[in-house]
Amino acid sequence: MFDKETYISRRAALKAKMGGGLLLFPGNNPTPANYPNNCFHHRQDSSFLYFFGQQREGLFGVIDVDHDTTYLFGDDIDLDDIIWYGSVDSVASLAAETGISHSGSMADLSSFLANARQEGQTLHFLPPYRHDIQMLLGELTGMTPAQLKQAASVQLIKSVVDLRSVKSQAEIKEIERACAIGNKMHTTAMKLCSTSVTEHFIAGTIEGIALSLGGMVSFPSIVTTHGEVMHGSPSDNYLESGRLLLVDAGAETTDCYCSDNTRTSPVSGRFTNKQKDIYTLVEECHDLALQLAAPGVKWLDVHMDVCRHMTEGLKQLGLMKGDTEEAVQAGAHALFLPHGLGHMMGMDVHDMEGLGQHYVGFDDEVSPSSQFGTASLRLGRRLQEGFVVTDEPGIYFIPALIDNWRQKNHCAPFLNFDVIEKYRDFGGIRIEDDLLITDKGARILGRDIIPYHLQDVEDYIAKNKY
Repeated sequence: MFDKETYISRRAALKAKMGGGLLLFPGNNPTPANYPNNCFHHRQDSSFLYFFGQQREGLFGVIDVDHDTTYLFGDDIDLDDIIWYGSVDSVASLAAETGISHSGSMADLSSFLANARQEGQTLHFLPPYRHDIQMLLGELTGMTPAQLKQAASVQLIKSVVDLRSVKSQAEIKEIERACAIGNKMHTTAMKLCSTSVTEHFIAGTIEGIALSLGGMVSFPSIVTTHGEVMHGSPSDNYLESGRLLLVDAGAETTDCYCSDNTRTSPVSGRFTNKQKDIYTLVEECHDLALQLAAPGVKWLDVHMDVCRHMTEGLKQLGLMKGDTEEAVQAGAHALFLPHGLGHMMGMDVHDMEGLGQHYVGFDDEVSPSSQFGTASLRLGRRLQEGFVVTDEPGIYFIPALIDNWRQKNHCAPFLNFDVIEKYRDFGGIRIEDDLLITDKGARILGRDIIPYHLQDVEDYIAKNKY
């Protein structure tokens, strides 16, 4: 939790952007796993946490812009809860911690909003993504779930995106804390990378690191020797010699700021010549994005420049052919890179994506693409100082996609399918880091960078293998 002034300042900035109305910020409730008293780990709603700072479940924040007043609503816990879970601060005390002088119960909230609706105040809320919150907002506003979706405030979405996109120094420090945990996770995975362990064992070990340091993973860990599967879950299979282990994992701090990194390691400890060729090209694409990223630069342009460089490299390896620009415009490179170069990062690993990607990653100048591959780019707009974005190029050989394109003769003038067939069981390679956009360019977040240059990866595994 940051200091009181941080939350006061954030709410003041939001009120200035909105100009009027009643801003509703429901916090998250307990989430039962299989029966009411056995719940998943509580994760607070990120926008509630950004403006109200409190992790406790069952809270509801209201900013009355019209009357320049902020409220925190929630029910104080009873004696039975205290017996089982211990004492916690009252809602009034929680409110005071973040500079809020008005508080009340959930019954008070219901009465408050009923009066506000009767007086004709405009209600603003973000798109609800949990069914229990949809039900609560429905009860408070009289709207159906379908109506809630339509009524979500675009003005509030854009205002929240503007504020949360640019990270303060305190936020950057928190993300760097997450990066330090992520470093331990990834270097541990590299040390464990051998035929004596399963994918599940590595995933459980690195997720335990995140938990042991007081936080949690920022998303379900991707740990797989089938790196061509974008979100491959870890299996009980032992790692096989000669294959590549792709680990896409991150940590979340106790204040809910995230890291997100990917490393690809040779199970045998050394890359084969074929693996070296592809890995080196991905490494070059990663470093090109790092070099190009700067304030005022469109991330879409960085993505396309990376695609051009990748196409040139694949042509040199005999996998692609023809004019590079024509190939990229046709989307031929997407056979190997079917996703975007990166996304926003912060309190959510895909920061604010629940608010609508067209508001977070795009704007009136830059619109999402409908072309396969580039359509999965989650960020295209101009970068600003203080943005945190992921830099994650990859090259994948997806048998089903290769077969589909070959059967349809799709982009055939630019693809050497006979050569591609020789890579059918290759898997995939991705390298990912979190970049902070600075006043002059960009830097990788984290005091210690996880080894990713080819020789550094091999040397690290050789010196540190368990």
